[in-house]
Amino acid sequence: MTTKFRTIGLIGKPHHKGTNLTLKRLHHWLSMQGYQILVEERVAADLDIKIDKVDLLEIGQRCDLAIVVGGDGNMLGAARVLARYDISVIGVNRGNLGFLTDLPPNGFEEQLAQVLDGQFDVEERFLLEAEVHRHGALKASNSAVNEAVLHPGKIAHMIEFEVYIDDKFMYSQRADGMIVSTPTGSTAYSLSAGGAILTPNLQALILVPMFPHTLSCRPIVVDANSTIKLVVSPDNGENLEVSCDGHVTLAVLPGDEIIIKRSIEKLRLIHPKGHNYFHVLRNKLGWGSKLF
Repeated sequence: MTTKFRTIGLIGKPHHKGTNLTLKRLHHWLSMQGYQILVEERVAADLDIKIDKVDLLEIGQRCDLAIVVGGDGNMLGAARVLARYDISVIGVNRGNLGFLTDLPPNGFEEQLAQVLDGQFDVEERFLLEAEVHRHGALKASNSAVNEAVLHPGKIAHMIEFEVYIDDKFMYSQRADGMIVSTPTGSTAYSLSAGGAILTPNLQALILVPMFPHTLSCRPIVVDANSTIKLVVSPDNGENLEVSCDGHVTLAVLPGDEIIIKRSIEKLRLIHPKGHNYFHVLRNKLGWGSKLF
């Protein structure tokens, strides 16, 4: 793994004033230190400075480090692409929560300088691969950092499906949908639906039914190497969807099978030295501070 970064990619939230200010400041600061800098083309147009504009794939291919400026949503979008490349990723928080983006937008220089000097902690997060199969044929697939969610397409209503773990039947379900989440996603949609928080180092997945018809139905944690199969009842009256990170949607018809499994790709997140996951949780979720 490369610890000496030479080529750095800048990624951010397009058409966002605060992000643009931070990106300009980053570009200037990194340029003064002699780094080669590539800027993702969607944000490059807003910066109004002479820069190398490239797409996200080229950043993955050519850069040692990607700096994502924005919220966790921007990090997720970049991560789904960058995870297939040998690149480290760090985030500058310009959003609200910031579970994945931990550098401050103002005064990032000191911490980033230490990171660029090789003083950082590495954390690998695994991704999911979601596939839709119809009559035995693969119809669509995509990856997710947080979660893959089976849900109705337009209006929330109860749907019926069966759940299999490693081809073993677990249960049939009547619910508004099903969330299959990684530890990274356990503080996102899964948490809102009543799922447990999984610490990032766990090799596990959590299945969280959305508004299940039976109160005895609870979230369940399974090994990350499990293959999860959701078989949609042929009697469902309308088309459904599988959403990946709430962004990419795959169309699902009654009778389809959805296969969700761990991806071979991993996101290599880096943090400044001393990064503490529980400190982040306390701040973001309003947990109590030390008593003594």
